Amino acid sequence: MEKPALVASDVDGTILGTHEQVSDHTAAVIGRVLADGTPFVLVTGRPPRWVPRVAEALNTTGYAVCANGAVLYHVGEDRVLWQRSIPPIRLMDLVHALDTAIPGCAVAAERVGERATDVVTFLAEQGYQHAWPEAHDSDTRAEVLGHPAIKLLVRRVGMTSAEMVTAATSVLGDEFAITYSTNAGLIEVSERDVTKATGLADVCERLGIAAQDVIAFGDMPNDIPMIQWVGHGVAMANAHPELLAVADEVTATNEQDGVAQVLERWF
Repeated sequence: MEKPALVASDVDGTILGTHEQVSDHTAAVIGRVLADGTPFVLVTGRPPRWVPRVAEALNTTGYAVCANGAVLYHVGEDRVLWQRSIPPIRLMDLVHALDTAIPGCAVAAERVGERATDVVTFLAEQGYQHAWPEAHDSDTRAEVLGHPAIKLLVRRVGMTSAEMVTAATSVLGDEFAITYSTNAGLIEVSERDVTKATGLADVCERLGIAAQDVIAFGDMPNDIPMIQWVGHGVAMANAHPELLAVADEVTATNEQDGVAQVLERWF
């Protein structure tokens, strides 16, 4: 492709290395992207509260598409511009269906306020085992589902995430957006038609940039809609097979600065 008008990238397994660090090489290349005046957008499954540390390491202060497209967050302003939440009544119906499809599952809800640092943004029911090392508040299922959530996290130890998606889709169909960013028995459920592609499309509309002029990087199934939507979609060498199958290009792994290696063609 020609020099991209916007660069979009997933975070975990893409920009970050194994120890969740941004390498000096990648930071330097992203710095050249920004110095050139080309927008750089983080597009992640992470909620806003997990974005500022990564943005600071990259010295980027613009837009971040969070929660798989359910939230648009402005890093520099520390402000949530919009969110697409699942209302409590739909959360209740959703979890009732999942109890049938995935017996023994436990759920957690991700909420968002006006800023990334707003308190009580993640709540899990008792018995929920976090897939990542993070402390969280536990409460009854009724409390977890009693407020709008930008995404529902569903955990089932002993199953793969791919198996869980198959089971969930069998009862939910296309009523909700179902995806995963780790295969360790965790799926993420958003409101219908919410994807990384829909969130990134809003950013591009705000900036007056066409999809065909965007390059995007990713590594997991939750990146597939974005990789297919942009003009040039790049998969990391460590990417999930489903993403590798639809990418326009495969770069090196996240540990080998695969994002930087591609961007150095223009920056």
